[in-house]
Amino acid sequence: MEVVAYYRVSTKRQGESGLGLEAQREYVSTAAAQHGWVVVAEYTDVNVSGSVHPLERAEAAKAFTHGVPVVVAKLDRLSRDVEHIAGLMKRADFKVATMPTARTLELHLYAMLAQQEREFISQRTKEALNSLAKRAEAGDVVAQGKVANRAESLAKGRTKANQEKGGNATKAKATSFAESIRDTVELCVLRGTHTLQGVADCLNAKGVTTSRGGKWSPMQASRVMKSLGLTFS
Repeated sequence: MEVVAYYRVSTKRQGESGLGLEAQREYVSTAAAQHGWVVVAEYTDVNVSGSVHPLERAEAAKAFTHGVPVVVAKLDRLSRDVEHIAGLMKRADFKVATMPTARTLELHLYAMLAQQEREFISQRTKEALNSLAKRAEAGDVVAQGKVANRAESLAKGRTKANQEKGGNATKAKATSFAESIRDTVELCVLRGTHTLQGVADCLNAKGVTTSRGGKWSPMQASRVMKSLGLTFS
């Protein structure tokens, strides 16, 4: 079966470095080899948010003009919006490399659950902050301390804009870098690597450097995995 591959990276940095794209291509090529798909064309959108409808993206729109299934590495590469996914299902055919045998209903349910989880986490965070503020106003010393600590942390300039102005290697920059190589790290783990040394060796073999341009060590692999919330199965 002929298919068209579509890749998306959210930042210009990911597009220029190839980080993220390499892992997406490997997911697609692996699924294609396993299921007899022939990739006849590839399209990539760079610096495009998942909140933009796929058919409103320059390269994604081209991918869907071929009249054959469009394959993405993960569902969120196509969209993070359940309405986008549901609407696209009615107008086009697409497959997900990490769920190659999933049917339309299964993909729809997965998209709904993923969006629901994001909304739930966001709502819980807001509720927790509101509850903390109310307790602090009521005289709760512990809550007042937490509010003060949070205010102090925010005041230290943890926003991306302040970090860039200061030119410091802050937490947000480290998080941004970790996210830029998330797909590659996940791929190393999915391949059966069960040690930090194995992850470091995998990243080094792929030519992925650390944020400072050096080689990976088990300690650095541990830090990036912790930042991404990844564990060995």
